[in-house]
This record gives sequence, C-alpha cells and structure tokens, in this order.
Amino acid sequence: MARKSKKKVLVVEDNPNMSGLLADMLEVFDVESVSASDGVEALNIINDRDFGMVITDLRMPKMGGAELLLAVKEKYPTMPVVLISGYTIESADDETVSNRADGFLSKPFKMNELQEVLTKHM
Repeated sequence: MARKSKKKVLVVEDNPNMSGLLADMLEVFDVESVSASDGVEALNIINDRDFGMVITDLRMPKMGGAELLLAVKEKYPTMPVVLISGYTIESADDETVSNRADGFLSKPFKMNELQEVLTKHM
C-alpha cells in the first residue's frame, strides 16, 4: 500500500527561533515544513516545490509578508497564504493585503489556532 505523502507548508520567517518553533508545531500535525528567511528566498523556493500553504511573517528584510502575499496570489491564486505577526492586521498598510490573506495568526499564537488554520486550508 502506498504511503500517503505529508502535507507541506512553506514557512517564511526571518527569526530562526520562531521558524524552528513553527516547524516543530507543524510536525505535531504531521505537516512537513520548508523554511525561508524572507520573501525573496521564498519565491525562489516556491517555484521549485509543491506546497499546500504559505505561512509568512508580515515584517521581514528584503521582501516582507505583504509583498510576498501579493506575489504568491498573482502566480498561485488558490494557494492559501497565512500572515503571522506581533502586530495586528490593521497595522498592515495595504487594505488589499488584509483582504487577500487567507488567515492571520497573532504572535504568540497557540497550537489550537494553528490547527484551525491547517484544518481550514489544507
């Protein structure tokens, strides 16, 4: 019998501690993760692999989560993109960003909040 492949999420976070914590949390839900440290790196990775979702920090160097969200939605309009931030979504300058994001997790978020996002979008 063929083994079902794990779901895969691209985690985009410039803080390695947060990225590692999120990867560990995803593993609890049997979700594989690949990490990128900014939006530029994420766009290079996403073109080469198959992901079920992108979870991205809102504020990062080079390319932040808002720009990444719009770039991913332009190329992969059905791919869920969830923003994470220590700030509220209202602090995102562009209303289009908040309207296009598939979800938002405020730091610090809890396991059940991550599970809700995964259940809804994967």
